[in-house]
Amino acid sequence: MAGDYDVIVVGAGPGGYVTAIRASQLGFRTAVIDREHLGGICLNWGCIPTKALLRSAEIYHYLQHPAEYGLTVEGKVGFNAKAVVSRSRGVSKRLSDGVAFLMKKNKIDVIWGEARIETAPKGEAPGTVAVAETKRAQPPKGALGAGSYRGQHIIVATGARPRALPGIEPDKKLIWTYYEAMVPERMPASLLVMGSGAIGIEFASFYRTMGVEVTVVEVLPQILPVEDAEIAALARKRLEKAGIRIMTGAKVTKVEKGADEVTATVEDGKGQVQTIRAERLISAVGVVGNTENLGLEALGVGIERGVVRTDGLGRTNVPGIYAIGDVAGPPMLAHKAEHEGERCMDAIAGLHAEPLDKGKIPGCTYCQPQVASVGITEAKAKEQGLDIRVGRFPFVGNGKAIALGEPDGLVKTIFDRKTGQLLGAHMVGAEVTELIQGFVVAMNLETTEEELIHTVFPHPTLSEMMHEAVLDAYGRVIHS
Repeated sequence: MAGDYDVIVVGAGPGGYVTAIRASQLGFRTAVIDREHLGGICLNWGCIPTKALLRSAEIYHYLQHPAEYGLTVEGKVGFNAKAVVSRSRGVSKRLSDGVAFLMKKNKIDVIWGEARIETAPKGEAPGTVAVAETKRAQPPKGALGAGSYRGQHIIVATGARPRALPGIEPDKKLIWTYYEAMVPERMPASLLVMGSGAIGIEFASFYRTMGVEVTVVEVLPQILPVEDAEIAALARKRLEKAGIRIMTGAKVTKVEKGADEVTATVEDGKGQVQTIRAERLISAVGVVGNTENLGLEALGVGIERGVVRTDGLGRTNVPGIYAIGDVAGPPMLAHKAEHEGERCMDAIAGLHAEPLDKGKIPGCTYCQPQVASVGITEAKAKEQGLDIRVGRFPFVGNGKAIALGEPDGLVKTIFDRKTGQLLGAHMVGAEVTELIQGFVVAMNLETTEEELIHTVFPHPTLSEMMHEAVLDAYGRVIHS
């Protein structure tokens, strides 16, 4: 064997590298295997670089409206698309290099290549991972290469990839996934975004801010389908005000490719058919877990609807094989993957560990305006037959929001009428992706409305709206 380990983690994304660090902290000899880049999709092609792009768009937006802040800008405001992309890639590289540093610091071996878990003789638990050479990317300095490695515990953290619809498969030129959408050589004149989840709406917001004509097509009745309907409607209003054309209850049924544009046939659900031409199309219709070519099927590991079945602590039906993160199912979020990995390792080490409560995992969309939420929506609460109190507070009633020039938005809270339990919190507006964690902490501490009402929030801050939304649910709102 090229190496023997207590724990081998397959995949070095946020879930994988955090799991490896936790394993090392617990005293396990640990290795992590990857075929392309440390930090996974999140650091390299997802969460981080998109936020860098959106930050450039945000600053560009403010530069176009200096008079609103009593400022003047001489000359024409513009941008360099290549420089915007270059900054984003630089941010990703810095963080990916940081993961390499963390691996070295925690004495974790990095193995570079394509991993496949081999079957074991009858009666023995699988524990051998064959690693084949990969040419996807240059290995980080000091990484081990192809070979056969033995691990007592093997954790699959291989993430997910963009889902492709039949007949509308991405081609890297005219039909993009988030990979191509993050590194445009130039800004297209027009863009069609298929899907209005977080990925689709973030790209729609970015490209529209940079001056592109954007159309979003969503098959469901509302954009941001997992969000509270009231919050999604307010976000839609702002996005449409910014110039984004949004079609809900509609679907792209056919795409024809031209020399430098696509022609999409769109059915609106009411029998109407439209033709939309755009220079580029972004397919943002979800992701699917990377379960293939890992040897899981031969081992008998349970896979359902493209994700690995686990018991909530990462354990599969095959002893010694675990799965965490996107490959283990929704919500497919980096922070969910990290915490699943830590709990999986704690369980392996014999420490007290409980399955992650997915109802307390926050979701964030970094469009303009931002959207953030935790817990159940108002519609879901009613569907469950719960007797609820709903509180709302608008951004226009908050001094800090007005001072920032960001008076559009809403904070919404949902409480159980009988117990005072906080069931959900939903926000749309400036910086709500930072505010939501206050409600996440409150839910994890099983905080009631009384404790939130008596919590002192600093003034002037956007967070005061969180307090007011709680007060409103109980008929005590002050500034509205």
